[in-house]
Amino acid sequence: MLPLAPATAQTTTSNHTQSKAETELRNFSAWVNQQVDKADASARRNWPSLKSNFDRQSQRLDRATDSLSTQSKREYAQQKTRYQEWAAEQQRLEAQATQPTTAQQAQRRLLNEDVQISKARGSEMVDLYSRFIDATRAQRRQWTDTEWAEANTVLSALNARYSQVRSEIAMEDRLRIRSWQGEFRTFEKARSMKDIVTDDK
Repeated sequence: MLPLAPATAQTTTSNHTQSKAETELRNFSAWVNQQVDKADASARRNWPSLKSNFDRQSQRLDRATDSLSTQSKREYAQQKTRYQEWAAEQQRLEAQATQPTTAQQAQRRLLNEDVQISKARGSEMVDLYSRFIDATRAQRRQWTDTEWAEANTVLSALNARYSQVRSEIAMEDRLRIRSWQGEFRTFEKARSMKDIVTDDK
């Protein structure tokens, strides 16, 4: 077999580089769509990992921009901006939900009392989770994005305390708590899917 002529070899290398860059762009776009479409609170729980993933993928594409077509460059810029705007909104919601006054108000609304969750006894956890899930069932259809973020802040506090006093809780009660935790996540996913359907109309 005759060796490739220099021009042919250069063209082949260029095409391979372009193809690789286009593939990375498709993967990046799919990843951005997945993050933006999923439940917002789920994203906030995994924020460090998401940020690291975005940085890694965008840095690779930044280096390969010259290998993208004009249309692909435009798509990359749009997807990058879309993710950054979404990420900024998630950070705003998280910061607002974790403000001491806001968190206390949300806790009072969802648990129907002022309680220091970080000092709750194991024997009190079932009642606290029960109040939380009852309030969620009753109120969730009217919640704004901010109120969903606040509910997640309260649930995170409950989960943190649950981890600390888990050994004090009977197995039957642990199973009930796990069921309620899962029910809340199901509500989150249902809301996320509803938002996607609404946006597509």
